[in-house]
Amino acid sequence: MTTDAPGTLPTHADEARLWALIEAAWADLGAEPLALRQALVERDPAASADGDDEDGPSYPIDAWLDAFLNRIGQLTAELTGQELTDLDRVVERKLHDIDREDIHGVTDGSDDGFLYARGFIVALGQAYYEAVRADPAMALLDADCEGMCYLFAHLHNDRFGSWPETGSGISRESFGNPAGWSA
Repeated sequence: MTTDAPGTLPTHADEARLWALIEAAWADLGAEPLALRQALVERDPAASADGDDEDGPSYPIDAWLDAFLNRIGQLTAELTGQELTDLDRVVERKLHDIDREDIHGVTDGSDDGFLYARGFIVALGQAYYEAVRADPAMALLDADCEGMCYLFAHLHNDRFGSWPETGSGISRESFGNPAGWSA
């Protein structure tokens, strides 16, 4: 359900760079988070969520998300403002493309909650992202990675003192992809 809104689109090279960066950050954290991510890609979506408690489900990969985001920051320390903007444009597009009613039906959540759920999907990497895109049942209830949603924009602002302009003409915010929602 990818929509091609007017404006600047991410290049294939920028998309490849994002996915490679995500993989490198996870790989640097060791075998355990790699195995946890792989288990999510291979899981049976009909199985119940592990780790449910009174606050809702929790997932073993959650313990690794802060370290992952920190590692992304370290790996991008030498990037230019334009390179961070290019990565932000890719994340923006990925979040927009999975801003869909069928995925929301699995993840649940308010406007912000659904954005953070989509951030989780992107943060887990291309294999998980593509699995959820193809079969929304692969998404997880109430999983979230708020930090991924605007990571490169925040890095740009911290390093260069301005919010990046992606030029895409789309929104990463929830319910902003008209092609993903029934009228």
